[in-house]
Amino acid sequence: MGQFSKNIVFSLLLCYVICLYGNAPNSINGKEFYNLSFQDSIEWADYYFNIHQYEKAIPIYEKSLDESNTQEKVHSLKKLALSEAALHKSKESVSHIYDYFKIDFQPNFLQHEDFDEIRESEEFTKLSGSVLPKISTWSVLYFFVSIIGFYVMFLLLLNKNIDLQARILISIFVFIHSLFILNICVNNTNYVFEFPHTYLMSTWSSFLYGPLLYFYFRRVAKSSGFKWTDVWHFLPTVGLLIYMVFYVYAFTGPEKIDQMLTRLQQGLNPGDSTKLTLLVIIKAISLAVYAYFVHLIITRNKDGLAKKTRIWQKNMYGIHVSYVVIYLVYGLSIMAGKNSGFLFHAPIVLMSTMVLYIGYAANVQPNVFSGQYDYTNRLFPKYIKSGLTESLSQELKESLYSIFHDEKLYRRNDISLDLVAEKLGTTRHNASQLINEHFQMSFHEFVNSHRINDAKKLLERENERNIIDIAYEVGYNNKVSFNKAFKKDTNLTPSQYLGTIKTR
Repeated sequence: MGQFSKNIVFSLLLCYVICLYGNAPNSINGKEFYNLSFQDSIEWADYYFNIHQYEKAIPIYEKSLDESNTQEKVHSLKKLALSEAALHKSKESVSHIYDYFKIDFQPNFLQHEDFDEIRESEEFTKLSGSVLPKISTWSVLYFFVSIIGFYVMFLLLLNKNIDLQARILISIFVFIHSLFILNICVNNTNYVFEFPHTYLMSTWSSFLYGPLLYFYFRRVAKSSGFKWTDVWHFLPTVGLLIYMVFYVYAFTGPEKIDQMLTRLQQGLNPGDSTKLTLLVIIKAISLAVYAYFVHLIITRNKDGLAKKTRIWQKNMYGIHVSYVVIYLVYGLSIMAGKNSGFLFHAPIVLMSTMVLYIGYAANVQPNVFSGQYDYTNRLFPKYIKSGLTESLSQELKESLYSIFHDEKLYRRNDISLDLVAEKLGTTRHNASQLINEHFQMSFHEFVNSHRINDAKKLLERENERNIIDIAYEVGYNNKVSFNKAFKKDTNLTPSQYLGTIKTR
């Protein structure tokens, strides 16, 4: 018999019973009504629900949970939640809502009018306030700060006047701040349930704030690049990332929602990690230790810094230290079981302040990012205020020697100051200053001097070769430019110079 036929038979039988006994009777011919074959069916429970006999409907719905398929289970859980709400049992109703959400997350169900009986209860208010999308002043502020932060990150990365390593470090520093602030915004608006893959999306970088700031200050103060021994600073982040991938990020969307709902049932913030206390403790220790390292760098390398750079570094460090102090207090509040109110927003406000301050500097005084030093140079007064420190200058000079003498970069016919700066890992400005100060010549003169010296050696060693072939080999595109540069250096044309060699 088809389902449609069964429904017709059931409806006719139900009408017959109602006509004979009025509201569903307790017995028929001395036998309990519940002994009928359809006594435990969901349809019969729905009948009780529709005539507001919730006490009779609830046991049938509860029994069906163990025997029904997913679709029927969802139906039963929704009816159970509404039935308990009608009986003013908010705790039981909310418990069924949680079970329903873990199977089929549809938060709009909370807006059903039958929940009006318990809408003001503590349990229902907490649930609805945690899963229904909402917009607040804080969330709007955090959203715009995060967007500004991502803009500042790209602004810094594209600024070639900033030392390459310094701008990469400070850009990543801004990025993880902005990502964390955006994460908080998503959590505060409850959109983490709408987009479950944003759950803990910034937690992987919790131990990265201190090392990045430390390496940035070390770079601009000592011009020190990365070494293999520096890798250990990032081991906590690598360990945390591996843990997050296996225990959070690899989960499906419904699994992440289930995890968040479980935390909410336990009275915790759904958007937080299950290891929140441990994470906060380790992060607080990391921030404090690296704040001390940065303090040592600043105090030992402040001599000679330009005034703007000193102010910039002082303010950066001041904001970071304030964040560390507030975060330590926040950590203590977490351990005490409190995770809301002023202490929740204070660290995020300081992070936002850091992002906005870096954004201000990136637009108004970007030269401070390379650790600008203030020294006198009589030969080249245009470099009086420069980001090229003495130690960095010597380091770059050695690298320049290597790429010109060992790699013979000057032989490339497309050589440019930008190419040399890229090879050195510095800015165009620094590369130009390096050549001017150490060799007292312009970039063009510097390249030509290497090409001509190379050409003279080739002419002496291989004097039977065509001059034009040698010109091409050392980097010139045509014979005219080669002849002009060669005569300027030797007061002879290449042919005349070759003639002097043969007469020796």
